[in-house]
Amino acid sequence: MNPAEWLARTARAHPRAPALFHGARQIADYGAFARQSAALGAALQARGIGPGDRVAVVLPNCPDYLPILYGIWYAGATAVPINAKLHAKEVDWILDNAGARLVFLSSAGAFRAAGGLTGALEVIEVSAAGFAALYDTPPMDWPVPLPPEQTAWIFYTSGTTGRPKGAMLTGGNLMAMSLSYQLDVDAVQPEDAIVYATPMSHGAGLYNFVHVLRGARHVIPESGGFDAAEVLDLAPRIGNISMFAAPTVVKRLTEEAQRRGVDGEGIKTIIYGGGPMYVADIQQALQVFGPLFVQIYGQGESPMCITALSRSEVADSAHPDWTRRLASVGRAQSVVEVRVVDDQGRDRPAGEVGEVVVRGASVMQGYLDNPEANAKSLRDGWLWTGDLGQLDEQGYLTLHDRAKDLVISGGTNIYPREVEEALLTHAAVREVAVVGAPDPEWGEIVVAFVVAADGAWPEPSALDAACSAEIARFKKPKKYVFVEELPKNNYGKVLKTELRAQLQGAEEKQDA
Repeated sequence: MNPAEWLARTARAHPRAPALFHGARQIADYGAFARQSAALGAALQARGIGPGDRVAVVLPNCPDYLPILYGIWYAGATAVPINAKLHAKEVDWILDNAGARLVFLSSAGAFRAAGGLTGALEVIEVSAAGFAALYDTPPMDWPVPLPPEQTAWIFYTSGTTGRPKGAMLTGGNLMAMSLSYQLDVDAVQPEDAIVYATPMSHGAGLYNFVHVLRGARHVIPESGGFDAAEVLDLAPRIGNISMFAAPTVVKRLTEEAQRRGVDGEGIKTIIYGGGPMYVADIQQALQVFGPLFVQIYGQGESPMCITALSRSEVADSAHPDWTRRLASVGRAQSVVEVRVVDDQGRDRPAGEVGEVVVRGASVMQGYLDNPEANAKSLRDGWLWTGDLGQLDEQGYLTLHDRAKDLVISGGTNIYPREVEEALLTHAAVREVAVVGAPDPEWGEIVVAFVVAADGAWPEPSALDAACSAEIARFKKPKKYVFVEELPKNNYGKVLKTELRAQLQGAEEKQDA
């Protein structure tokens, strides 16, 4: 199924329903939203873009984001949303890996100046004067039909090699995720509004579909991102808002509401996920805002759709297992099966830890051009998540660790090898190992253990500069620890468990 058909149907049934907002200002109803997308689809077709072609979107959250996505689908092409916060070289790698024929971005000059856009692909600059004219293209009558097996969205997620992997999501995957949202997360009504305060290239953007299907409103904050004060100001003006938020965002929103002495008037639902939520933090958020919260657990490979902890479960403080349930990520969503297994794929008994596996209509087709990763992650119809957890007898899943070495900071995945490779470009670095350390604000922070090449340790500012030349700013270490050598086993593998233990021991000494 083509996701653009949902937009076309809603626009046909409710053309005057308010659709797109920039801050509190309406900029399009559903009729205009669909016309813009249909016009962009026609403009892409005129450039030779059609089924099987991949079109990338490298934009911060902006009013044109959704019309561009749906324009890609109107033309029958595959969308490749890319985090605009990535370094230009990282974006370039994804563009090449995806085989993108065309890319929408803000400024080609800025990307080229940062070392990107080295490949031969067409560029459409959204900031250029001529972009608005594309909306004047005679629009398509209806989206191009897509076969069930065609990829609609390629979701790039960190992989075990240190390079991102492109999870291929079909229209069916996206439809299953959206219907599961209605059943298991939050029933959307036409009077509701979703606020895109986190990147639309990832979790927040994936929730657009169900809101389009229901004819709800889509709000892009004027800041283009998350600002606690802005959200609290917008909520009563817009009304009935929902938003996806990493635990760190929930914490900041709670702190701002406490500072103001407000209770989140106008907020209907906050869906949190993307990293560990401390029980004390969600309890504090409930005290401030009341029963507004739903937790989800998912991956790009099964987008936003593995488990959910419902609004009533999050808020049910009278239940004897309330605290334990808050520490979990809930129970399997309706369109999937969830198990915890050993290395051989055998079910672990209730309460025992194993790897989380999932099967169902939301699970990706596979990784783009990556048979090795597919063989490892997709076995006998099950997605092996790489996350370790345990199921209790009621089906609540509690995550304990990740089999992968991903660091999740502020709800964003950061793979240590990317950071290590960037640091090793500095001549004064001989060896480096990167781990995550618990942090009350970010969930985890990136810590780099550095061995100097000649015994003279470089300044942290110099290491920051080395990272800035290669990777996105948010991936840079928050802390450097200079050591004479790294702990290793007999095979020469760095023992990151010992490094984490060192950090924990140092923190305990400070607290003593």
